[in-house]
Amino acid sequence: MTDLPKSVGILMFAAVCLAGTLASASEPFLRQQKLFKEQQGGYYAYRIPSLLVTRSGVVLAFCEGRKIGRSDAGDIDLLLRRSEDNGRTWSRPEIVFEEGGDLPITIGNPCPVVDQSTGIIWLPFCRNNERVMLTHSTDDGQTWAKPRDLGSEVLQEDWKWVATGPGVGIQLAASPHAGRMLIPCDHRDRVRVPDDTRTRSFSHAMISDDHGETWRLGGVTESGPNECQAVELNDSRVLLSARMAQKRTGYRGISYSKDGGDSWSKIEYDRELPDPVCQASIIRISPLDTDGDATDEVELLFSNPAVVPPTGRLHLPSRKLMTVRLSRDSGETWTESRVLHRGPAGYSCLAELQDGSIGCLYENGDKHYRQRLTFARFNRDWLTESEDSVE
Repeated sequence: MTDLPKSVGILMFAAVCLAGTLASASEPFLRQQKLFKEQQGGYYAYRIPSLLVTRSGVVLAFCEGRKIGRSDAGDIDLLLRRSEDNGRTWSRPEIVFEEGGDLPITIGNPCPVVDQSTGIIWLPFCRNNERVMLTHSTDDGQTWAKPRDLGSEVLQEDWKWVATGPGVGIQLAASPHAGRMLIPCDHRDRVRVPDDTRTRSFSHAMISDDHGETWRLGGVTESGPNECQAVELNDSRVLLSARMAQKRTGYRGISYSKDGGDSWSKIEYDRELPDPVCQASIIRISPLDTDGDATDEVELLFSNPAVVPPTGRLHLPSRKLMTVRLSRDSGETWTESRVLHRGPAGYSCLAELQDGSIGCLYENGDKHYRQRLTFARFNRDWLTESEDSVE
């Protein structure tokens, strides 16, 4: 038998390794790791996840660190962990912003967006749900500028409560609003809802058309929805997916904008998206071809605790069954679904990672959904498997 030249042997070995890499890349996988755990690291609880991938591929996992208890108000700080390897390893938690030391000042509701033309990360958040603050980072979240108060630029005088996100903002790609950054928000005014103790709730948009230098108030929905997330569709419309604080049906509220978020259509209900009156996440992804390259196709992913609460009312124990769904037709139908966690689960945030896999940072636990924040990383092949699908 004739020996092969050494160079040929090396090439053959490399080809075998490459083939093995491509084969393993297409195999379904799901990996999960706990990033923030209750009563560790100086905080009683961690809530309100936000997951963003920078232009260079760094993964940023934001959340609220609640010092005293699980309450939405109190001494709450805005925290961050970073990953430079698509979520495999993470930095230690760092404080992005806190105010007042141990004073009961609530800093939260992170809703970052990255400007793809500059690489700058813009991070709106709230102070005591009364003011909208804004900071930014030019180095993939390693350092942050001193926050500024956006004031009346994005608020109205008759509002009594405001929140950014929570989740992420988006940057529009289609003309005539290409480059526009849109932050989904919600607020309450001072008008009482008939037969209710609460005031009216609304979703709205916060918009920048000059790469984050200035911001203004965009369109406001009809009353009923509150926490929301937005996604740009193939036909340039923006879809707003909203939690229904009022006018509850047990399903997700949907509204559309044809003008880049300056106005919103009448709320519809998506009967394929059961919702226990909870925040949810929606993003667009580009499927990979057999070579691992992004295709021209666009699909939507949606995550939430997929349970219909009794009579459509808010029922916290029904926040469970964290589910990810796939749509190939701009949200008209949701054809595949997989369960990340069958126990208690709450808020979530999805992101497409630089290597084509998907990340989901979500609240979950064994006894209640506020025990921890878990980062799940999976590929599209795992999502489209038939096992654990939700009807």
